[in-house]
Amino acid sequence: MRWENLTDSDHARAADTALFGADAVTTRTFDTPEFRGITFHEVRARSILNRVPGASRMPFEWTVNPYRGCTHACVYCFARKTHSYLDLDTGLGFDSQIVVKVNAPELLRRQLASRRWQGEHVAMGTNVDCYQRAEGRYRLMPGIIEALTERANPFSILTKGTLILRDLDLLTRAARVTDVGISVSVGFTDAELWRTVEPGTPAPERRLEVVRTLAGRGIGCGVLMAPVIPFLGDEPAQLRATVRAVAAAGATSVTPLVLHLRPGAREWFMAWLGRHHPHLVRRYERLYADGAYAPKWYQRRITRQVHDLAREYGIGPTRAGMPRRIAEPEHARPAAPAATEPVQLSLI
Repeated sequence: MRWENLTDSDHARAADTALFGADAVTTRTFDTPEFRGITFHEVRARSILNRVPGASRMPFEWTVNPYRGCTHACVYCFARKTHSYLDLDTGLGFDSQIVVKVNAPELLRRQLASRRWQGEHVAMGTNVDCYQRAEGRYRLMPGIIEALTERANPFSILTKGTLILRDLDLLTRAARVTDVGISVSVGFTDAELWRTVEPGTPAPERRLEVVRTLAGRGIGCGVLMAPVIPFLGDEPAQLRATVRAVAAAGATSVTPLVLHLRPGAREWFMAWLGRHHPHLVRRYERLYADGAYAPKWYQRRITRQVHDLAREYGIGPTRAGMPRRIAEPEHARPAAPAATEPVQLSLI
C-alpha cells in the first residue's frame, strides 16, 4: 500500500509532503459483532487540517477527516476513489479497510495553535462520516471538538451517525463560544431503499431523532436531503414523505442534492444497480452520459419540488420556534446571497 504517498490533500500526492510513512501503520482487527470483517489501519498523521482544492464546489476551505474508508458502506459514496490512493480497493475495501488517524485530536490542537492558522471554518464529515461505527471505539471526535472549542474556532459536522448524540454536551459547550453548524444526511425515508443502498447506516428515522434531540437542546440542525436517487427515490410521494418527516423532526432547513457518480463510486454503484435494478441501467447511462452529475434540468426539477414542499411544511430560517444556536458569535459572517438557480454541491 502506498501509505507514504498520502498527502494533506485528497487530490494531490507527493512523498515529500506525506501525511505518514508505512512504518507508522498498525493494523488491527477486533472479534466483536459490530467490527467483524473490518480491518483498522491505525496511523499517526503528520497533518490533519486539509485545504479544499480551489476548483471544488464546497462552500468551505478547510476540512478535518479523522478516518478514511467508511463502514456505512453507502453504494454511491463519492469518497470511494480516495482509497485507490492507498492501493486499497474502492468497493468492499472502502467499506471494510478503515484508516484511523489516532493522533487527530492532539495534532489538530497543535495546528490550531500555529501562528499561521487564521481561525477559518472547519468542516467535518464531508469526505467520510466522522461518526461511523469506528468512532465508537476510537473516540476521536470528543478531542477534536474540544480542540476547536478551546480556540473558539467555527466548525460544522455532517453525519448519518447517531453517535453524535454521545457528544451532545461537548457540542452544546462549543455552541456557546463559536459558530457550530450541524447537518444530518437523510436522502429518503423508504426503508427498503435504505437497506440496500446504505446498509451500514442507522435507519432514516433514527437520524431524524438526532435532529429532534439537537433541536430540543437549542442546537439548530439542518437536513441534507442527499442523495435523491433517480428513478428509485424521486417520486413525488417519496419526496413529500421525506420532507414531511424532516419538518416533523424540527429541522431548520432541508437541502436536496441529486446523486452524483464520480469515478470510483460510479463503477461500484452501477454494478449494484445491475444486480438489483437491471432495468434501470440504460436509463442511468443516458442520464449520466455527460459526466458525474445529473443534467441541470433534472437537478432543478428536484430542487423546485423539495423547496415547494419545504414551504408547505413550514421549514424556513424565520419559522417561529425554530431551534437556534445557543450563542451567536460577536462578528457573525454575513449570509451568502441567495443563488439565482439551484446549485448542485458535492458533499455526499
